[in-house]
Amino acid sequence: MTINLTGAQWFKSSRSGPANDCVEVAWLAAGHVGIRDSKNPTGPALIFTPAEWDTFTTSIQTGEFNHPA
Repeated sequence: MTINLTGAQWFKSSRSGPANDCVEVAWLAAGHVGIRDSKNPTGPALIFTPAEWDTFTTSIQTGEFNHPA
């Protein structure tokens, strides 16, 4: 999938601190979502379809990606 990221409005979570060690998100055309490393804004970005984004955020909320204690 190729989506033009020119003009995308990237933002960090309101929970992010002032450091640059964050991910940035952009709402893209057709409901797609872009994610990139804030330390490398000209580097590659991951692009999620709406369904993939919903699955990803649900998995985060349910703790699926939590590191085992």
